[in-house]
Amino acid sequence: MKDGTQADYALLDRYEREHVATLGDRILGALERLSGGLGGYQIDRLQHSLQSATRAENDGADEEWIVAALIHDIGDDLAPMNHSEFAAALIKPYVREEVHWVVAHHGIFQMAYYAHHLGQDPNGRDRYKDHPFFESCLRFCERWDQPSFDPAYPTRPLVHFAPRLKQVFSRQAFTESV
Repeated sequence: MKDGTQADYALLDRYEREHVATLGDRILGALERLSGGLGGYQIDRLQHSLQSATRAENDGADEEWIVAALIHDIGDDLAPMNHSEFAAALIKPYVREEVHWVVAHHGIFQMAYYAHHLGQDPNGRDRYKDHPFFESCLRFCERWDQPSFDPAYPTRPLVHFAPRLKQVFSRQAFTESV
């Protein structure tokens, strides 16, 4: 790379910008691949994601929250041991700090509902009780994530959320996130 010229890097920059412009489409493809997979649940991860986003939309959440609810478990396939951080890294450049923080921490907050069944600490989220986004993460989990495993819940399809997702992921990245 040290031998590259200005013209070389201008060309690469153009290709990178074109690649970034199609990020929304690649994310939609990754969401589609959540269909099936991870057994044992009454619905698959795609339906869970769609249901979470539908609940957020039904609650009148803004575009960033709806897209966050849609992609919050996108890391389940590729980063099952740190899926929250995976999703948070994906969305960080495109949303405000609060939304990013909630996506990054939703996994530990969700453990309040089931950790005791696995001999783990269900109160891990308490270490964040003084954090300014603690209540937002509680609401995200309680209203949109935790209840979204219901096979009977009327859920909007991915095509419904695609324009919103593409809008968020086509934004100029926030400078503080770079």
